[in-house]
Amino acid sequence: MAKQRLDKVLSRAGLGSRKEVKRLVKAGRVSVNGSIASDGGQHVDPDVDKIEVNDRPIVYREWIYLMMYKPKGVITATVDPVLPTVLDLLDGAYAAHSPFPVGRLDRYTEGLLLLTNDGSLAHRLLSPKYRVPKTYAALIRGHVTEQDVAQFAAGIVLEDGTQTQPAILKVLQPGAHSRVEVTIYEGKFHQVKRMFRAVGKQVVELKRLSMGPLVLDPALSPGQYRHLTADEVKMLKKTVGQGD
Repeated sequence: MAKQRLDKVLSRAGLGSRKEVKRLVKAGRVSVNGSIASDGGQHVDPDVDKIEVNDRPIVYREWIYLMMYKPKGVITATVDPVLPTVLDLLDGAYAAHSPFPVGRLDRYTEGLLLLTNDGSLAHRLLSPKYRVPKTYAALIRGHVTEQDVAQFAAGIVLEDGTQTQPAILKVLQPGAHSRVEVTIYEGKFHQVKRMFRAVGKQVVELKRLSMGPLVLDPALSPGQYRHLTADEVKMLKKTVGQGD
């Protein structure tokens, strides 16, 4: 890994903003290879140099991959002047990594959301070329029929005349309010809601359950998040032709 500024490395290790880590350095609480650091601007290699804060080694992450259970009422954006965003839910220590959401869930949709600073992986996960499946649970106002299932399988013509790729629709609980699961392989704006609207029905509730091999952790509550495991990252990358 190329050398980086010490204060940047410390910030990316979750020790606070650049301003905060500079105070740690000034207080003599940071050492590099056994010597007290005197300048946050000195260049270090976190893969080679032994960097400690308060005599404890730091855990440096160049890339971060976070699974979030996005709650309703929060928008999938990096910043908004009025509404809370998914980044507002993160601990401030993650700001140094400049994470961003992979794809969008609208304000009233909940469920699995991936946040990362790995632009290459994010691009591939969202590209129709790689056909990464995204599965949702939905409550639908109206009887969802086998005809709807067949229409979804053939691709739906939306109100603007564009046609979706074939999707998988499963009816879990039929009725005047039907419970369904739907899997799509692209990410058009409000796609699931628009697909059901095109067949004369309305989405009442929508929750993303999975994205490729990544499944929403049942231990997470709305608004909570965790780091992906090494195996989860590996599986995601394998899905889009990265890594082994």
